Amino acid sequence: MNPAKRIQTLPPYLFAEVDKKVAKAKSKGKDIINLSIGDPDLPTPKPVVEKLYEAAKNPDTHHYPSYVGMKDLRLEISNRMKKRFNADFSEDEICVLIGSKEGIAHLPLGIINPGDYGIYPDPGYPVYRTSIMFAGGKPVQMPLKQENKFLPDMDELNKKIKFLSLGKGKTKLMFLNYPNNPTSATIDLKFLKEVVEFAIENEILICYDNAYSEMTFDNYVAPTIFEIKEARETAIEIFSFSKTYNMTGWRIGFAVGKSENLNLLKKVKENFDSGVFNAIQIAAIEALRSKDVESEVRKNMKIFEERRNVVCEKLEEFGAEFEKPKATFYIWVKVNKEKFKVTEESPSMKFCDKAIEKGVVLTPGVGFGEYGEGFVRIAITQSRERITEGIERIKEIF
Repeated sequence: MNPAKRIQTLPPYLFAEVDKKVAKAKSKGKDIINLSIGDPDLPTPKPVVEKLYEAAKNPDTHHYPSYVGMKDLRLEISNRMKKRFNADFSEDEICVLIGSKEGIAHLPLGIINPGDYGIYPDPGYPVYRTSIMFAGGKPVQMPLKQENKFLPDMDELNKKIKFLSLGKGKTKLMFLNYPNNPTSATIDLKFLKEVVEFAIENEILICYDNAYSEMTFDNYVAPTIFEIKEARETAIEIFSFSKTYNMTGWRIGFAVGKSENLNLLKKVKENFDSGVFNAIQIAAIEALRSKDVESEVRKNMKIFEERRNVVCEKLEEFGAEFEKPKATFYIWVKVNKEKFKVTEESPSMKFCDKAIEKGVVLTPGVGFGEYGEGFVRIAITQSRERITEGIERIKEIF
């Protein structure tokens, strides 16, 4: 059967390609240290696992769940938003997601008409761009450049949007993600205010992906976009249990926003899925509520901070060019063609291929977009010992 055009035009999915290379290396008997994908090696907190086990034994949890999420979980999320961010959201302004990726992928279907524009960060999570394409929209590249600290140039973006407005399509949606994947860049409220003013002026909905809000170091506190009062009119924010609670495989997250905006996503979900297994939602309540879980999260962040410090010290020894991250569990390292003796068209791909030969898997920056070229992403999602060994293995490439 001939695939749909939307499938034919999609680029290869970055992490699927990485998986193929890992499988090939393993088939040759190589000991692989995977520092590519942001999948924490630390276990899900024990109270969360125990709560899941308890809830799954209850037959009442075995029925179809609500597509917007259990009321008790939405109320707990409401409490969490108030306690953590001093942001007020009612249960009707919260929607539980089958992981944040699902919400990101579905949202454009609720707002973009064929021919409309959607803005995506480059480099950025690949699903931003592909979700716009699946909705029939036209992706608009928003470069994140090193010289601008990996923040978008709002003046340039304004000019681009004004030009696009002269045509038939309308710019409807903007994806924004800080703390940032893959660059680990962070922002302040001054920048967020500028973005919100831009969105209001151009009647654009912001989808603010805050998956790494709790993965911060050096006393940095990640904001919510709703610390900007006007954002309530023009934004929804998406959170994930995956990174903070080491629950990547559980597939649960949530979105918050004014009902009018959040309904764009809810309407898609009620037609496309049946929500998250109730036992997992009950376990998520435990993750948000338990003091023991809160303590374990703090302990885990210390572990990630120690790993970050070890990698940064090693990279400094090798003369690598990077910024020590204040958030996420990624380190975004520049690949210098001359220094690393890389002459091929894609230096980041070549660098990663050389690393795989040493048994180390990294993520090529070009997989996150055109402006990711010339960088590689290192994920500190292995033990300190394995990370140290991995960096030692590839030091001669530096």
